[in-house]
Amino acid sequence: MRSVRIGSGAGFADDRIEPAAELATYGQLDYLVFECLAERTIALAQRQRLRDPNAGYNEWLDERMDAVLEPCAAAGIKIITNMGAANPLAAAELVAAAARRKHRPGLQIAAVTGDDVLDLVKGSDLPLLDCPGTIASLGESIISANAYLGCDAIVKALADGADVVITGRVADPSLYLAPLVHEFGWPLDDWDLMGKGICVGHLLECAGQVTGGYFADPGVKDVPGLARLGFPIAQVAEDGSFSITKVPGSGGRVTVRTCTEQLLYEVHDPAAYVSADAVADFSGARLTQAGHDQVAVTGITGASRPDALKVSVGYLDGYVGEGEISYAGPNAEARGRLALDLVRERLELTGVPIGEARFELIGVDAVHRGAGGATAQQQPREVRARVAGRTATLRQARRIGREVSALWLNGPAGGAGATTRASDIVAIASLLLPRDQISTNITVLET
Repeated sequence: MRSVRIGSGAGFADDRIEPAAELATYGQLDYLVFECLAERTIALAQRQRLRDPNAGYNEWLDERMDAVLEPCAAAGIKIITNMGAANPLAAAELVAAAARRKHRPGLQIAAVTGDDVLDLVKGSDLPLLDCPGTIASLGESIISANAYLGCDAIVKALADGADVVITGRVADPSLYLAPLVHEFGWPLDDWDLMGKGICVGHLLECAGQVTGGYFADPGVKDVPGLARLGFPIAQVAEDGSFSITKVPGSGGRVTVRTCTEQLLYEVHDPAAYVSADAVADFSGARLTQAGHDQVAVTGITGASRPDALKVSVGYLDGYVGEGEISYAGPNAEARGRLALDLVRERLELTGVPIGEARFELIGVDAVHRGAGGATAQQQPREVRARVAGRTATLRQARRIGREVSALWLNGPAGGAGATTRASDIVAIASLLLPRDQISTNITVLET
């Protein structure tokens, strides 16, 4: 039975680049996919584009293309990525320039746009999903609104001969589903096949997470070669059955356990994993160790796609100020707690208006709230005091860090390594938008 090999070149914006180059050279791929957008990433990219109309795409795009464009072109491997973020057209121009620099004429680079729906939704009465109110209630604080597109436009770009497809916001699994629909001619309303393709994408979308990254736990779940972790490959048959593997000799491992953890990652209901192209059902999944670093996956089905697409809305939600300082040696925890008490009192005395605030000792109670200090026999030899608070203005946020810095000369003995930070908060809200209100466009550049 005919099959297609798809490699995962990235699982987030700042992911490693070497594993993608390894896949391009040794993975015997048909497609290499880079998934680089988290929830807030595109809102931050939109802010960059507002400052510079030629910016707004992934900062590592040029370096990634330098690493993989030549071996992919030589082997006929097509590249699909959402590294276009808030500016797929500018990203496509950059890739075309890289292809010319690599002396690779004749490549077609397609930019998919249409996910930016800010003008469609801003000021409307569409209800927000994860907080009270409508999008209109966010007022002028809105930075971006991007719909999670499905695979349709990518499939069309591939059918038109694109060698590289660059998108903005697309549902993560759709980046991997698209080449399967294109290669096998899967009907977009064959929900079981769509569900299987979505499962392929879900297992690959976090790259090294399925080959042992974010899985390793020394002595409990040991993973060899994490420093040169290999990224995953899916070998998918025309009937939708598939296996996960990696380049032989690369670091990490592919086992039923690593794949099961990734299969359950960010899944609220395994029987109804909602994506733009279908609702996948993972509840009947069967994972089998088919060989060394090879896991076969069967039993995935699907149901009809939702009538509305999720829209991720980025907006400004105040400012955060932070300060940290370390204490080491005898009585370190007590000095750290005194430092926190001093900053708390100083912020009250100087009238800094703070909403949410945290005063914590990293390594003692920063995660496990209310755990209290260690026993006298187990006093920590070092602690790091951290103060963070939400404010209405940037200047107020900076005053939080300033009070922590003041501990150098005005606080307990032995403070060192003080750091401060203040920045605005980019928050995310979600809404649903009928898919028939969204239209996509494809722009093709040739080298």
